[in-house]
Amino acid sequence: MLDWISGDSALWVLFSTGFLSATLLPGGSEANLILLLKENTYSLGVLVVVATLGNTLGGITNYWIGRFLPARTLEQKQGQRAIAWLQRYGYWTLLLSWLPIIGDPLCLAAGWLRLKQRWCWILIAAGKALRYLILALVTRGLLFV
Repeated sequence: MLDWISGDSALWVLFSTGFLSATLLPGGSEANLILLLKENTYSLGVLVVVATLGNTLGGITNYWIGRFLPARTLEQKQGQRAIAWLQRYGYWTLLLSWLPIIGDPLCLAAGWLRLKQRWCWILIAAGKALRYLILALVTRGLLFV
């Protein structure tokens, strides 16, 4: 049943679900990561890096979409909350870009506010990597929460 997620395509599926999870589209990157960790075919490091790359590129895509949004687009509730957080706490807020509901608007708002790309991308990647690393360590029983 899950042949499409094993073998040679498994890493591409993980990358793709990571990317889709970071955009406004649904994706199951966490479930996919856990499944691949349980299969024990790939190392924890490889899986965390692949998931992080896909998810980070999705966040960067949201950042770039935000750069081209007109002012009225971010008037929605989550958009206003994201802008307020970014204006109050600055770049460090992007460490939370992995959060459901608020994460995507944070990346969009960072682009819309024209925050410096380098710092945005570093912090988006760091937050997403930390989330996947903790999830992987807990799944493998190496970290107890």
